[in-house]
Amino acid sequence: IAGVTSSDGIGYICSLNIDCGFLLHQAWLDNHSRSLGLFIDGKFVRPADRQSRSLADSKGGHVCSTVCAVEADVSQAASSAVSGHKAWSGLSCYQRAKVLLRLVGVLGQHGQCVSELCELCEASCSPSALVRLLQYYSSWAQLRDTLIPNWTPLGVVAVAVSEDCSLYSLMLKVLPALAMGNSVVVVPGRSSAPPALLLAQLFVGAGLPAGALNVLTGSDMSLGARVAQNTSISYVTYSGNKQDGVTLCKATAGMGVPVTVSPNIGARCPFIIFESADIDSAVDAVIEAAFKKKREVHWVLCVQESVLDSVVARLRLRMAGMKCVALHSEGDRVLVDTAVQVAQQQGATLVQSCAAPPSGAQYPPTVLCGAAPSSPFVVSPSPGPLLPLMTFRSNTEAVTLGNHSPHGQAASIWTEDLTLALDTAKSLSVGSVWVNSHSVSDPCLPVSGHKDSGTCTDGGHEGLYQFLRPSPSSSPLPRSSPVSMDYSKFGTAASPAIIPDDSDPASAPKPYLQFVGGKPCKSVSGCSVAVQSPGGGSVLAYCPDGGRKDVRNAVEAAVKVQPGWMKKSPSARAQSLYSLTKGLEAKRRDIAASVSVQTGLSMDEADTEVELSIARLSDWAAYCDKNQGGTPPLPQSGSALSLPEALGVVGLVLPDENPLLSMVTLLGAAIANGNAVVMVPSQKYPLPALAFIQVLQASDLPAGLVNVITGSRDELTAALANHSVIKAIWYWGSAEGCQYLQYTCTSPLKTLHLFCQKEDGGKDWTKSHPSLLEEMWRNAVQWKSVWIPTA
Repeated sequence: IAGVTSSDGIGYICSLNIDCGFLLHQAWLDNHSRSLGLFIDGKFVRPADRQSRSLADSKGGHVCSTVCAVEADVSQAASSAVSGHKAWSGLSCYQRAKVLLRLVGVLGQHGQCVSELCELCEASCSPSALVRLLQYYSSWAQLRDTLIPNWTPLGVVAVAVSEDCSLYSLMLKVLPALAMGNSVVVVPGRSSAPPALLLAQLFVGAGLPAGALNVLTGSDMSLGARVAQNTSISYVTYSGNKQDGVTLCKATAGMGVPVTVSPNIGARCPFIIFESADIDSAVDAVIEAAFKKKREVHWVLCVQESVLDSVVARLRLRMAGMKCVALHSEGDRVLVDTAVQVAQQQGATLVQSCAAPPSGAQYPPTVLCGAAPSSPFVVSPSPGPLLPLMTFRSNTEAVTLGNHSPHGQAASIWTEDLTLALDTAKSLSVGSVWVNSHSVSDPCLPVSGHKDSGTCTDGGHEGLYQFLRPSPSSSPLPRSSPVSMDYSKFGTAASPAIIPDDSDPASAPKPYLQFVGGKPCKSVSGCSVAVQSPGGGSVLAYCPDGGRKDVRNAVEAAVKVQPGWMKKSPSARAQSLYSLTKGLEAKRRDIAASVSVQTGLSMDEADTEVELSIARLSDWAAYCDKNQGGTPPLPQSGSALSLPEALGVVGLVLPDENPLLSMVTLLGAAIANGNAVVMVPSQKYPLPALAFIQVLQASDLPAGLVNVITGSRDELTAALANHSVIKAIWYWGSAEGCQYLQYTCTSPLKTLHLFCQKEDGGKDWTKSHPSLLEEMWRNAVQWKSVWIPTA
């Protein structure tokens, strides 16, 4: 053992005596003197003069210490990752798949060591789950160019996780990134750091090129921000609790690197038991989910009133004799005691396995019967083994209770009525629904948090696209340093040339109206702003100067109509888009004139843009009933559905280039997938969008589905960013606007697609490459997985 180098992970572990298998993880730690370095360029490095961080097990015993990386280490890892990417992406798909398949054998041989280390560090992940991940993504590595043509890897991807995130969640991001040909810099949490370092060692030993996988350990999430700041990083993705995710988003605002988050720790998830359920199985399952498994989410039990007594009686029976659950600290015990006291004061009754000890960091499993959706212990769950129980009468009320949460991660439904199960699953605003089961996962199905539970999709075919870019690629954000700005004052500067509507003389240029709730209207302020000719010499028209209240009215109109539009069949949405296409064809001369006058193009050039816009709307009409998910094969018995769903209300801040064509391209992508839209036309060229209002009025699109508000781009961007209902913002604007959105759109989380016009140089909207349209389509949906087990 003493003669084996620390970089040779496989050779070292193989050298251990098989009879001492139960000590494999301890021997590995001892070989590193229980002081783990950073893993850079295929080997462990331990620079001098670095602070270290100690990791203890559940009993307080010392496990090991890890190095806290500094700027020099980040630069070294990023440089190594660039070299690793060249070597890794230079391999053929077959060669990359071969390396990942070799890792399956390595894990099969050394899974015990990995499992023991995960258990010691409380970073839950079974070797079989890792093997399944490797098998799944090795096949995608093999088929990338065949099944995902015209997409290329991003380059160097940074994957960061919080302190309490599992190793499985970490590898659910690392392995697809590698499979698609990227190199990865991992920033693990405290508990996942030792297993991540061990796996990196095994990966390199199995043939992964040096530098393709680097692991940097640190003291907190600030390390993730320092990694993102390096200009070699193309993309940052995060998994864990929301607080650290928000910290990362704010710290990286303005750096010009896309950041997505998957807050899968601490979400509230409904566990719904209908009267048609197998009550015994449902009660056993909720006890296992709430009290026996490591809790990454907070379950809320929702029971139909007709079976409440039966469920409570079975809970008392099953919970009898259960031992107290260990808490992390005495502080957690104080929080649990407070939550129970508040619940009892509000009339809740307790179902406990045993009496609570007078003190100590432990508490018995407890069901709080009679909870209300607004109860503090439901809204802000405590860290202990508490399970709120609420009741409902009808199926509709069950859905309302299930959706009464800012989170949208998962739900468990218990009923033997399959029609009821599927209807409820489609109505719940969550990313994963388990029917007569819970907490099941497999990489073949996408995991996409809805509402405040994430801005990206992990797993499945759909989760691969976050690690790819279309080829030819749209221009990414320019890498930059954040500018110093007062976020509270962004968009508050007065708009130029404000003129009251009622002061315009009869001879003044034509005043336009904006479009809210299906009707043309003035702005709430009653003011207009002058639109200059291309040369800036004369005033072409006056457009309404919209503001925060106009955005509020537009969102209210959109929220009312969007659910009904989303529930329409894809073919019905397609027909509505075809009617929009016919309307544009009928008004093509007027629209072309507005494009020509506004942009200075000749009438022939303007007519060409209108023709391209008609074709683009037809493309989106055809897309409506395509790519509608599927039924991925599962390794275990049962069936599953993978369903794309609308995001909700999308804010579009439109580009200056090709003002008509870019508008219909983005508008079509959004509404074809069931979204409602609040559009902010180009501040420089707003007239084509305002002329397009005639087409919207003549179409059969529901009133309020598409809203058009003109005015100051910065002011309207700030209004969109601060509206809690808007789920996504697609933005073309200034670097400051991009930074503002990245910093602000964190509570609640919004999906952002940002493009800096100043540096972009202009996107060629005239090209309709399939991968570019598919990228827009995927930006307009979120995914839902429905698990249906068999007996």
